Amino acid sequence: MTHGANPARMHEISEETTAIVDLVLAYSRERLLATENPLDKPLPPAELARLAGRTISENGIGARKALSTFEHVLAPSCITTDDPQYLSFIPSAPTKASAAFDVVVSASALYGGSWLEGAGAVHAENEVLRWLAGEFGLPATAGGVFVQGGTLGNLSALVAAREAARERGIRPDRWRVVCSVEAHSSIASAARVMDVEIVSVPSGDDGMLRGAAVRDALSAHGDSVFAVVATAGSTNFGIVDDIASIAEVTTEFGVWLHVDGAYGLAAMLSPVARYRFAGVESADSVVVDPHKWLFAPFDACALIYRNPELGKRAHTQHAEYLDTLTETDDWSPSDYAVHLTRRPRGLPLWFSLATYGAAAYRDAITSSLELAQDIADEIDAREEFTLVRRPQLSAVVFERNGWQKADYGAWSSRLLDQQHAFVTPSSHKGRTNARFAILNPRTTREHLTAILDTM
Repeated sequence: MTHGANPARMHEISEETTAIVDLVLAYSRERLLATENPLDKPLPPAELARLAGRTISENGIGARKALSTFEHVLAPSCITTDDPQYLSFIPSAPTKASAAFDVVVSASALYGGSWLEGAGAVHAENEVLRWLAGEFGLPATAGGVFVQGGTLGNLSALVAAREAARERGIRPDRWRVVCSVEAHSSIASAARVMDVEIVSVPSGDDGMLRGAAVRDALSAHGDSVFAVVATAGSTNFGIVDDIASIAEVTTEFGVWLHVDGAYGLAAMLSPVARYRFAGVESADSVVVDPHKWLFAPFDACALIYRNPELGKRAHTQHAEYLDTLTETDDWSPSDYAVHLTRRPRGLPLWFSLATYGAAAYRDAITSSLELAQDIADEIDAREEFTLVRRPQLSAVVFERNGWQKADYGAWSSRLLDQQHAFVTPSSHKGRTNARFAILNPRTTREHLTAILDTM
């Protein structure tokens, strides 16, 4: 230890730590309440290294200089995902209440892995999970856990599905998962991790997977299929599979039905789109990402099991030091997914829901659905554009007639360079296109038409 050093310096309540906390909270307050935040854009690695300089040293650079580096160099090199003109991938638009409460979660030194250590936090998270389960038509006994994101949620659900099949005595030479060719890339990723085979089933011309195609796959592969994945809002187009017909087939064959609703399942909260999700109530597991269309901060995915006991049997870790947790009937979130240590990442959503009420969420989601239809009409009406597909949810995909891939790329770069918008090109069946992913309630028709005008 350095001579004369105080090993508790970083943890004590002192003038130094008080100043650090005041500095950080003042910055956070200003950022949360700012009416204008730049969209920003990434810098090349060499330029970022030059501007940031060396920040990690033996004796530190001090909180003020570190925060200044973040504020003036690092943060401006990160695109602001809650900007109303961030329209690429799947945006994030956390409510002010949820973003503010994320600070509280970190400040409160909470652990969310077990009931013993975090009963109050787990209780609040479980209230949100039960509310979501009710919205999706799942039974009152359904439950689960908040995990990092849809990839981990899908993996955890599929692990539970395979374990449930094993418990029924099924032992195929090769395990298989059936899903649509339009399924999210995380399903293939989960299959690689689990060393199982993906059976990709063609969707209809409208991009929807239907029960008849699933039936053919199950008939061909028999008991080797331990799960069928239906998509409730594909990332590229926002397409919802025909979950009701798929559920009929999985029920008939006795196969686990998992619904990947990471992006789109939140739309079920809106009366405008609820009908599209018929059949979700029959699912054995579902995921939905609150950091997408439920307006929570990164990172959070709600994984819900129809029968949580199946998730628990698949995922509970056993060790001597864990006996005090595993030998009780307490609800410990670490038992329900591929994880052990976890922060109570569902709390910001809980606080926002408790603060604003569910009706505010329904209104915000409905506004995105209606704006998507409105801008689709506008695109259809302009001769220079072709609407690739009528939007089901809030992803609007279109082509600029006559443009090639390079044209889309140059246009996208120009938009970001000018700090006008962040709209990256996408593609479908080998053809490059443009795509608006509309989730932020602050996004307006004027924003979108102004972007169209740049094309």
